[in-house]
Amino acid sequence: MQLTVLGSGTSHPHPTRSSTSFWLETAKGSILLDCSAPSIHRMAQEGLPWAELDAIWISHFHLDHIGGLAPFLFGIKHAAQTHERRKPLTICGHRGLKALFDAQDSAGTYRLLEQNFPVDIVEVVEGDAFQLLSGNARVFKTPHKPESLAIRLDDEERSLCYTSDTGFDARIGEFAAFADLFIVESSFVTNKAVDTHLELADAMELISIARPKAALLNHLYPEWDGVEFEDLARGYSPPCEVLLAFDGMKIDV
Repeated sequence: MQLTVLGSGTSHPHPTRSSTSFWLETAKGSILLDCSAPSIHRMAQEGLPWAELDAIWISHFHLDHIGGLAPFLFGIKHAAQTHERRKPLTICGHRGLKALFDAQDSAGTYRLLEQNFPVDIVEVVEGDAFQLLSGNARVFKTPHKPESLAIRLDDEERSLCYTSDTGFDARIGEFAAFADLFIVESSFVTNKAVDTHLELADAMELISIARPKAALLNHLYPEWDGVEFEDLARGYSPPCEVLLAFDGMKIDV
């Protein structure tokens, strides 16, 4: 697996951090983890083969995680690069994804699912285990929105867990146990404003529970600007290397 950070930020406009999204290249194909509005252009900026994207995972329905989905389908419907495409695109998320998508689609009569290739929308709920690009996927309900799900992907050699937006729940650390890469949100440095996000101490506690091989903090609000992260991180004595995400970052999992 190789991960490219398309967006390490939030919904807040920021000059260097766009809204959260990741491109994950696996042995069986590519997965977009959340489809923020900037992500559809960030794929092109990073030189990624967006016209060949195999699957999209939607963690929840907040606009900074789903806002690029309809524009992406509109773009690839008319792009020259996808005129010859025939392999399917799978879009996966919580139950209700199809209804939300249909509402967006009908507003402009775009017929976004009528592509040159099949578009399969797969809805899942808490506790489901399923196949995604021939790898094993499991989901776990997180305390953010009613439909919010963390996802864990395990293939024959590597494992990755992505919390997306979440409040604190120690069971998330158990869900991510011994993953090769644990992508965990850390919206705030300290004194978080809401219980539906994490601050650094929360994220570090989940990492200590999970004991992954490596961890990546993302969904970073502007208050992270200028923070001496390495000094802060050492104070928590984490069980693995903990990285602070930035747009364009690449990680071999």
